[in-house]
Amino acid sequence: MPDDLGKDHGRLTDLFDQPSSPEEWMDHALGEEQVRHFREKGYLHGVPLLNDEQVSALADQLEEMVDPSHEGREFFYEYHSNESGNPDGILFHALGAWRVRPAFHDVLWNPSFLMAAYQLMGSDFRLFHDQLFSKPARHGGVVAWHQDYSYWTWTTPMSHLTCWIGLDDVSTENGCMYYVPGSHRWGLLEKKPIAGDMDAVREALTAEQVADFDRKLPVEMKKGEASFHHPLLMHGSYENRSERRRRATLINVFADGVVSNREEDGLNAPGADNYPRVPPGQAMGGQYYPLLFESEGALGNRLGEIPTVSNIAA
Repeated sequence: MPDDLGKDHGRLTDLFDQPSSPEEWMDHALGEEQVRHFREKGYLHGVPLLNDEQVSALADQLEEMVDPSHEGREFFYEYHSNESGNPDGILFHALGAWRVRPAFHDVLWNPSFLMAAYQLMGSDFRLFHDQLFSKPARHGGVVAWHQDYSYWTWTTPMSHLTCWIGLDDVSTENGCMYYVPGSHRWGLLEKKPIAGDMDAVREALTAEQVADFDRKLPVEMKKGEASFHHPLLMHGSYENRSERRRRATLINVFADGVVSNREEDGLNAPGADNYPRVPPGQAMGGQYYPLLFESEGALGNRLGEIPTVSNIAA
């Protein structure tokens, strides 16, 4: 029986050195202009998070998990592949890799990720869940335009953040994400299927929003770089038309203090029954929603020097 790595909140590998002082944490901090860009546009991309060794370790372990017969598959919250009847139209999409392979466990405690996420949220935060995506070469699968929080209303209040990390170079040719800058200010829109008609969301937009939508931008990055986006930012990705695959891992977090909001009728429940359950009204926490960053303990007397979305000038 394989081990459930989610039971351990300590490092399992030597891939990610941990800062030992506030000064070392400060070395990983984003600049004020980066934080301001996120606040104004709803996203920040091109943030270097992984070196070549870390990318290789994650990519190798992702390839192991693409095989549906791999050890530990039972620990995933969701697992979709061609072999299992993938509803997303993507060759591979899974949630919960941190419980299955050590590199994906330890990337949650990557200090470059932790510091950036703290600054862009402005609060201490917990793991919500991770995700894996793999689009093979010449594959037609898309991820239709959507807002992440439309799938996450079983947690409240909305105080969430997504970090998308490329394990390959990503471009318009191999299916990079697109963002609609400023769309995080639209409010929560009607949820559309994440698979199917790529532009189905247009019918729910006002004329002003359509004008913004038509100014969407591709998020092209080098492998090991990351983008961060707001839970209401409209985003999606088109098919991979290239001869290269496109692999990525995502880390979704929420502020410490977010509570369970599962409705009795289950209409807002997550897409699978494997997510660890927290009773409605109780704070999301415990073994499978660990606290990833505690700012006062990490930054000490340097805490007030860190620019965050909540303390930078307008």
